[in-house]
Amino acid sequence: MCGIAGFCEFRRDNRTPEWGAAAFAMGETLRRRGPDDDGVWQCRECAFAHRRLAVIDPEHGSQPMVRTLPEGECALCYNGELYNTPQLRRELEGRGVALETWSDTEVLLWQCILFGAAAVEKLEGIFAFAFWDGRSRTLLLARDRVGVKPLFYAFQGATLVFGSEPKALFAYPGLVPKVDTESWQEVLALSPARTPGHGVFAGVRELRGGHLLLMDENGTLERCWWTLESRVHTENYEDTVVHLRTLLEGAIRRQLVSDVPLATLLSGGLDSSVITAVAARAYAATGEPPLETYSFDYTDNEKYFKPSSFQPDADWPWVERMREAFGTRHTVLTCPIPALTRELIPAMNARDLPGMADVDSSLLWFCRQIRRRNTVVISGECADEIFGGYPWFHRADMLRAETFPWSMDFSARTEVLRGEVFQALELEDYAKFRCCASRAETPKLDGEKREDACRREIGWLNLQWFMQNLLERKDRMSMWSGLEVRVPFADHRLLEYVWNIPWSMKNRGGARKQVLRDAAAGLLPEDVRNRPKSPYPKTHNPLYKQLARTELRRILDDKSAPIHALVDERALREGLLVSAGDYGRPWFGQLMAGPQMIAWLIQLNAWMERFGFCYPGA
Repeated sequence: MCGIAGFCEFRRDNRTPEWGAAAFAMGETLRRRGPDDDGVWQCRECAFAHRRLAVIDPEHGSQPMVRTLPEGECALCYNGELYNTPQLRRELEGRGVALETWSDTEVLLWQCILFGAAAVEKLEGIFAFAFWDGRSRTLLLARDRVGVKPLFYAFQGATLVFGSEPKALFAYPGLVPKVDTESWQEVLALSPARTPGHGVFAGVRELRGGHLLLMDENGTLERCWWTLESRVHTENYEDTVVHLRTLLEGAIRRQLVSDVPLATLLSGGLDSSVITAVAARAYAATGEPPLETYSFDYTDNEKYFKPSSFQPDADWPWVERMREAFGTRHTVLTCPIPALTRELIPAMNARDLPGMADVDSSLLWFCRQIRRRNTVVISGECADEIFGGYPWFHRADMLRAETFPWSMDFSARTEVLRGEVFQALELEDYAKFRCCASRAETPKLDGEKREDACRREIGWLNLQWFMQNLLERKDRMSMWSGLEVRVPFADHRLLEYVWNIPWSMKNRGGARKQVLRDAAAGLLPEDVRNRPKSPYPKTHNPLYKQLARTELRRILDDKSAPIHALVDERALREGLLVSAGDYGRPWFGQLMAGPQMIAWLIQLNAWMERFGFCYPGA
């Protein structure tokens, strides 16, 4: 994985030292994404910058990668991994292409040279890239189907500026971070999620998953090149289970390819355990050393943990069960509580936005520890979104909610924001508007029953919003640490198939994700296979709430803190900063409640300070 950045402008010569320095500066903002190497390439029309995290063919594959043809120079700046590189390589060699490296970068470059924008349809993997075709003087930006790897862009006059993260855009001369009314609505009504395609900062766009952008001297064109299609599922349950097992094992095995140390994240839940089981067996079959696995916990969690409907049991007994069953080389990473508050601001800097509070900061700490020994890990992210593991797939009130089901209770926001801010920005209406617009995009299936059609809409919202938020979190926290995370459950062939499996099969017998459990039969110990869902681990240590409250009080005591223009200070001091903190009333997702609201406000203030933002009503 890597970081990419660059710009394209047809009305000037971009080969000067000044524009080279500008491209280099953009790349430097992404140094954490690619600590192993850097490069800048320039031509008359554009400039690319690259930061490399070497995973495949570390000795070669430096970027930007360039090939000079008789008709013009072609260059690629690429972030990602192609899992069908061997097949694409054989195809290229059959066409007479003499490849010089073993890297997937060169394979992708030649696919673009030969097939142009149509090359994206041949790719299997996760990617975001910029390709310059000097023969037609055309820039191509493209992003993988699901949107695992990020890509943002903006216009500075006639100049198209792009980068893996918003911070790279703001290193371009004259392109400064700004906010407008919609920016505040995005942050205050939807955060930590955001509208697909929106970069929150005024004028900043995100290239959506499955989209590409073409630019030549006549202008730009953005189009969708892949989306889900709703079709009637024709297989019976038994055949569905077999088909699903084949797709799942194939997706996991393809993602085990690496020339650097690889591990899996193991919580002892169904999703991560399936991945670990397939990976461990693959390692054993080839005679490689035991698979490395990691699990997460927090200081004194065994002392303070209390079961709840969202988190029915602790992870550690299940992790040990898997370790014994598969003989993995396991490491338990125990996060010290002060790190959760200490890493809140670095986590915000990684995202360039307020995020998931300690859910982000803890992952950032974990990724940093893993990076000491491993460069690549595989995660069970995305399974709940595609198989319907969340409460909002099951509860009637959430299925038919007029707003996002993971953020139905707006009272947590109204209680901390100034009334005039909430009303002026029409925050609840904005959230309902975005939800309604997104539901309308759902690929419909003619003749589908009303309840099934409603659940399909919820599935679409999950893929476009909730899953994208989690993928963004995973990408930013891991890449900030120089760690690559792969997500087999986001494999597009798996996603295309599961999208059309009927709910009666996914939830067979009223059991969540039963079709996945049945596909895992024989892979896992039976007790692990049937373990109830348990989400990402969080701390139950009261010290965290104490530290977060202390930091927010410090901010409120500073009369120059920009957050004063947004929050009701009296309500905070008499409410969240006094009460015990309610873990049972989430304001986002399943477990982001009172303590996470405090931490999110800390991130919000730091975001405003970093970019110099002031709410206009102040």
